[in-house]
Amino acid sequence: MKKVIVNKSGYEKLSYFNPWLYRNEIKKFPKNVTAGSLVEIYSEKGQSLGIGYINPKSLITVRVLSFEKENIDINFFIKKIKKALEKRKKLEKITDSYRIIHSEADDIPGLIVDKYKNYLSVQFNTLGINNFKNEIIEALIKILNPEGIFQKCDEKVAKIEGFECQEKEISGKVPEEIIINENNIKFLVSIKEGQKTGFFLDQRKNRKIVSNYVEKGFKVLDLFSNAGGFGIYAQKAGASEVDFVDISKQACESIEKNCKLNNIKNYNIYNEDAFDFLNKNQKKYNLIVIDPPPFAKTKKEKEGAVKGLQYLVINSIKALENEEGYIAVFSCSHHISFEELNRVLLFSSFKTKKKITVLEHMYQDIDHPIVLNIPNSLYLKGYLVKVQ
Repeated sequence: MKKVIVNKSGYEKLSYFNPWLYRNEIKKFPKNVTAGSLVEIYSEKGQSLGIGYINPKSLITVRVLSFEKENIDINFFIKKIKKALEKRKKLEKITDSYRIIHSEADDIPGLIVDKYKNYLSVQFNTLGINNFKNEIIEALIKILNPEGIFQKCDEKVAKIEGFECQEKEISGKVPEEIIINENNIKFLVSIKEGQKTGFFLDQRKNRKIVSNYVEKGFKVLDLFSNAGGFGIYAQKAGASEVDFVDISKQACESIEKNCKLNNIKNYNIYNEDAFDFLNKNQKKYNLIVIDPPPFAKTKKEKEGAVKGLQYLVINSIKALENEEGYIAVFSCSHHISFEELNRVLLFSSFKTKKKITVLEHMYQDIDHPIVLNIPNSLYLKGYLVKVQ
């Protein structure tokens, strides 16, 4: 196994258990190293700092698998998967579907594993972790004995990392649709066709939080609805009418199926751009949910994302009954902080001459762990506010 020697900044980073090393944090780079291969990591003074995999093509040059010297084999992955499952035990009381492995936050960088009932959706996002695909699949089968495993791919990421990826069944048989249960609400999930690994499991806790503020007779607007989770929760909590808005035809079809599955009445589905919908909308609501895709995938896109969120919040305030009511607004981009969301809400308050009271701070659910040592692990942030 070849050696990587880190400089002072790399050493400090690893001392805080941050598992990412960039090229400028490496003092001595091994010669003729194979992309995706394992390397031992050392300080300038010769102190062993762990084992990771290396990829000179990647912006993140080394990702740490262990901060100790240990064998990276099937037993390593069995240990990590069992530890991750233990963290999620209490979720089994409210759902049959959750994320098992959330990449670095569960000590297996580059790997995503979601469980939908007794089926798994897996995604290998780095060359280094893709090299352990067989061991990881074997470990998952040994621990969970799933009826089927489906591999999802991010082709853009795979190309950057330097490996080929194909979406396919890699074990057993996975049905076209699976009915999952979450807080006694049913959702149809298509692992094969759905976004990411199938369903936005990270918003589970927030769907419940927002629904707790719904009063009988509320009219609710669910923007960027995806599968309709927030709106369906609202209906179950007593809303008299829900409008769903999503630009994706596939998402709108999914909303229709989920409404029927839960016997939801009095709803409208608009296959439209959320910005255009707000621009021409004449209806009034008591609660509006704004849950857009990541507007800022890079730091350069941050200001544009803030402006987009400002537009959505300002026009959502105007769409509230007498410009008073509740708004839940989210950002799923690591680059948008709570400070930026504060700025969005303050600017919207100034523009609409409305006072905004924060009722809830919201984050991703516990199956998408937030690890303080890994700043990028906190990506989903949200506010539930009262406008008056």
